[in-house]
Amino acid sequence: MGPSASGKSALAHTLALEEGGIQILAADAMTVYRHMDVGTAKPSARERAEVTYHLLDLVEPSEEFSVRRFQRAARGAERATRDAGAVALYVGGTGLYHRAVVDDLELPGRYPELRRELEDRVLAEREVLYAQLVRLDPLAASRLEAHNDRRLVRALEVTLGSGRPFSSFGPGLAHYGESRVAQVGLRSDLGTLDRRLEERLRRWMEEGLLDEVVALAARPGGLGRTARQAVGYRELLRHVEQGAPLEQCVRDALTQSRRLVRRQIAWFRRDPRVEWYDHPGDARRRLVELVTGARTFVRDW
Repeated sequence: MGPSASGKSALAHTLALEEGGIQILAADAMTVYRHMDVGTAKPSARERAEVTYHLLDLVEPSEEFSVRRFQRAARGAERATRDAGAVALYVGGTGLYHRAVVDDLELPGRYPELRRELEDRVLAEREVLYAQLVRLDPLAASRLEAHNDRRLVRALEVTLGSGRPFSSFGPGLAHYGESRVAQVGLRSDLGTLDRRLEERLRRWMEEGLLDEVVALAARPGGLGRTARQAVGYRELLRHVEQGAPLEQCVRDALTQSRRLVRRQIAWFRRDPRVEWYDHPGDARRRLVELVTGARTFVRDW
């Protein structure tokens, strides 16, 4: 794991290629979408011919995708990897996807109609909805940050939709239990990451990122709500759909990429179970120890 542009994907691919017996499971919220290739740093056709990858290209970009769906797909991918006698190596920078598989989170369902109703009410009736949550699930209410309407809506959606308190689905993301698997993190200083992000974005533009966004926008259904949140795609869509100046959209994409990296770093740093490495060589040596060791497999699924 690690932030965008830290080099984790290249390290994992080289490790799997050179060591053998390793299959890569992508823990990334945007590589699950078909046709979104350039701006997600998705493995190339050559790389996929060299190493077996899972959890890529699961749905069309017009479809909604959730952590719960990812978790189900990941369980199937792990079983397939084990059946092949290989080691499952998760790689990616989407923290919630990592937690869903590392901690086997019990994830509540979604209730779209109820959610839309709550979203329509929350701005005008926030205090009423919060008081309702206090009555139904005081523990969840106590965990809410002030004025976090998104979390308030989600807590009420689950509590009302499932008929059980939102807090009953687990201790929450602030709790880090005993580790089921080893977690190796690759990090770099912010200056290096910022430089790599700019170089990568400019390279993606040369490789046809804008053309990819144009083609995606023209597809039946276009990009759905979750797919269009992908950094880079979201900003270039403003140029494609609204005529915003291209260079400004590129600059905005770079700004949002840098903000994403900082959020990723903050997320991963909170997990005390991660073993951090500053140099890819050190991380690689540790990974070799892990994938060849006696406790490689997690067998509770």
